[in-house]
Amino acid sequence: MWYYEKKLQYPVKVRECNPRLAKFLVEQYGGADGELASALRYLNQRYTIPDKVIGLLNDIGTEEFAHLEMIATMIYKLTKDATPEQLKAAGLGDHYVAHDSALFYNNASGVPFTTAYIQAKGDPIADLYEDIAAEEKARATYQWIIDLSDDPDLNDGLKYLREREIVHSLRFREAVEILKEERDRKKFF
Repeated sequence: MWYYEKKLQYPVKVRECNPRLAKFLVEQYGGADGELASALRYLNQRYTIPDKVIGLLNDIGTEEFAHLEMIATMIYKLTKDATPEQLKAAGLGDHYVAHDSALFYNNASGVPFTTAYIQAKGDPIADLYEDIAAEEKARATYQWIIDLSDDPDLNDGLKYLREREIVHSLRFREAVEILKEERDRKKFF
């Protein structure tokens, strides 16, 4: 069921050490609309969704783990040579004291990840609309990080991730239409 190729889904390059950008990226690592929350949401929802879209949730959920790996790599590269003073100046002093350079699932403000981020209503159409919203919020966050970044190498990877969020949103929209047609034919609900 699982095949892991030991390479990133898309190459991650970083021009220079930049803890400030790393702090922003932490939002996509452990925030409410980040990659971990999305992966867990979709892989959880697949158990209560009609067969016609189970594969979609499985595919996108596992891809979100690949995105999480990219974000972790970006954060690592942005902080790998940072001094404690640079981390403190970037607002990562508290993180450094608690975790040194280890990644920890929290958002950019330092709030720890919570399973409250993982939405699942049990109504397939409601869940897919939640998924569309999650993808659109992630797309917006990637754009805002790009807007704050002056690293063209990092931005290349962020643009890739932003585009994948758009694709996922479109796929979920297609799934909603499929399920609405099924509902209207009274095959479920």
